[in-house]
Amino acid sequence: MTNDTASPWARDEIESPCIKVCVVHPEARVCTGCLRSIDEITRWSKMTPAERREIMEALPGRAGLLKTRRGGRAARLARD
Repeated sequence: MTNDTASPWARDEIESPCIKVCVVHPEARVCTGCLRSIDEITRWSKMTPAERREIMEALPGRAGLLKTRRGGRAARLARD
């Protein structure tokens, strides 16, 4: 099988940043896997390439939203 760029299946779209870890952070209200908002995830397939590119460029800056955890082991240790 050859890599034919003229294939009707070849697409020139920006791929989704989804990594199939779909959990919405309760405070930041973004997916902990891809860092998109629920609205961005919902509208992704209908967005223009320019809109997708803008979101993709913004995603690395959102990582800081998830640094603080509300619970887990660190919260239990802080209470003791």
